[in-house]
Amino acid sequence: MSTSAAEPLLAVENLTACYGKIAVVSGVSLDVGRAEAVTLLGPNGAGKTTLLRAISGLLPVTAGSVVFAGTELAGRSAREISRLGLAHVIEGHRIFTQQTVTDNLLLAGYDLPGAERRARIEEALQWFPELAARRHAHGSQLSGGQQQMLAVAQGLVRRPRLLLVDEPSAGLSPVLVDRVLAVLTQLTARGTSVLLVEQLVDKALAAANRVYVLAQGRVVLHAKASDPGVRAALENAYLGGEPRPPHFPRRPAEEPKSR
Repeated sequence: MSTSAAEPLLAVENLTACYGKIAVVSGVSLDVGRAEAVTLLGPNGAGKTTLLRAISGLLPVTAGSVVFAGTELAGRSAREISRLGLAHVIEGHRIFTQQTVTDNLLLAGYDLPGAERRARIEEALQWFPELAARRHAHGSQLSGGQQQMLAVAQGLVRRPRLLLVDEPSAGLSPVLVDRVLAVLTQLTARGTSVLLVEQLVDKALAAANRVYVLAQGRVVLHAKASDPGVRAALENAYLGGEPRPPHFPRRPAEEPKSR
């Protein structure tokens, strides 16, 4: 069967992931299209971070499949998955605080040839002039917002086709949250797909084409972010309402909107 442009870049089907014998996510299915931003919402403990970790290879997939650009990811290491073009920005500004901005970015591209690695670092820094101006500062000298920018820039050094971003707003001021989300929106407009976990509902919806909601490890809502009824549906999902079917086919026929 030939590959169609309508096929998603990422297709997760009936995924189950466990910590020990406890299934944290169970039977989850979702997809992300090419050059599309999808946001993943849900209460604390719903399994959002676990789902991202399973997709990126940081946690084994117990059951189900994760297909990225036609390649099954289940059973592959995080390093292999990264090399396929999927980057994961982990929650909590995970950078090396005793290393400089430049060194953090060099480490992100550790397996690249020298000249290409330097070119990709400069490319990543173009998205964040604040970091470019502080390229020789240690991570510990950066503000929380700058640390988050550096964490995203580390992912961009990989030139990912898909960027998983876990709660970039955590601990940031509204201005810095907007700054980071604006970069993600620009990345999508230029062809990078984004799967975003976020707690700030309005900002997450503004940055996304579609939204999924997880509750108790299962998808309880799937909708267009622009759907007029999406906020009421979100309230129902957050308050423990019955799971609702998608409002539209899993892959909308129209092209993702640019922002």
